[in-house]
Amino acid sequence: MQSNWRLGSLFGIPLYLDSSWFLVLALVTLINAQEINATELANQPGIWGWIAGFIIAVLMFFSVLLHELGHSLAAMKQGIKVNAITLFLFGGVASIEKESKSPIDAFLVAVAGPLVSLGLFICFFGLSQYLPEGSLVRYVISDLALINLVLTLFNLIPGLPLDGGQILKAVVWQATGDPLKGLLWAAFSGRAIAWLAILIGLLLWLATGELGAAWLAFIGWFILRNANSYQRLAVLQKVLLDVKANEVMTRDYRVVDGKLTLAEFVQQYILSDNRQSFPYYAAQEGRYCGMLKLSDLQRVERSEWEQITLATLAHPLTQIASLEEQTPLYRVIESLETIPDPWITVLSPADAVSGVIDRGDIVRAIAHKLGVALPETEIKRIKSERTYPPSLDLRAIASSLANTQDSSSIR
Repeated sequence: MQSNWRLGSLFGIPLYLDSSWFLVLALVTLINAQEINATELANQPGIWGWIAGFIIAVLMFFSVLLHELGHSLAAMKQGIKVNAITLFLFGGVASIEKESKSPIDAFLVAVAGPLVSLGLFICFFGLSQYLPEGSLVRYVISDLALINLVLTLFNLIPGLPLDGGQILKAVVWQATGDPLKGLLWAAFSGRAIAWLAILIGLLLWLATGELGAAWLAFIGWFILRNANSYQRLAVLQKVLLDVKANEVMTRDYRVVDGKLTLAEFVQQYILSDNRQSFPYYAAQEGRYCGMLKLSDLQRVERSEWEQITLATLAHPLTQIASLEEQTPLYRVIESLETIPDPWITVLSPADAVSGVIDRGDIVRAIAHKLGVALPETEIKRIKSERTYPPSLDLRAIASSLANTQDSSSIR
């Protein structure tokens, strides 16, 4: 079943409608039609009330679209790609590829949406003052002004996932120089606000039985769920910052004699080793000659395998993809994405091989730090397929973290 409907694009940004949007469209139309038909605004109660209610519902979501477009254009001005804007049950969301590089830039992206909504409120309110008193058109425009005012004030509540939470995150980032602290503060604030909304909503619903009170609790649940996601993201980012390469690396590699010929190497190791995905390193007289790549053997004529030694074919450690032992885990993830090999070499301060790291090692270390039990079969699958679990987009998280860490270190 299709969940998102493609509307087209605006400023190069794909626009989507989630299936839940149609439910809210119908609900908002119904509520507004009933309110209008209960008054004497419509000359022909019934059809005109429903038409006006539908127009208000559509323009409300158009206002939400402009709100999200404000965030998107602010991000694009900073060179950040916006993947899509999606309208759904609770409004809209702009899928922005990565974090801003500085707290000031993050603040500008966060505040852009509420500023657009505030501008729409001023425009609609001003326009309503020039329309005939008691007319249906004035009612529609005034209602849109109120909607945009509520949209502005609601989004400025200082807790994630709301814009006010993003603003709080930027403010804490600016004050402390640490983007992770900003994320933790804003996520905590979002959780506190969500629980308060749930509690108030449930109490009011039990006391009055009104649907609006239950809706407040439902919104609180939505905020809580997303605030929890941000908190988990903050915990994961802390792991990627604190854990170093020497805590993740394994000794899952082979060191072979550099004096061996290619034929001897193939006979003694490749043909007898069931795991041909081992990284091999050649060493001679107590020193590393470099890494061996099996693809190099295929480019050598078989007739020369008896004469050429591994030391001749090895790639010096200074010329291969490698990391220092104290490299943060997010840098390890980024580096792995830039090379064709499934693993990356970790070097000691003396430029000797300390270990190797692949994607399975990374996921195992993260699961251990988070206290999550992960079957070894899943680790083996990750190693063989060279992909992270779909629910763990480590590549994007590491890239975003590197973006903010680089800018923070410059300050």
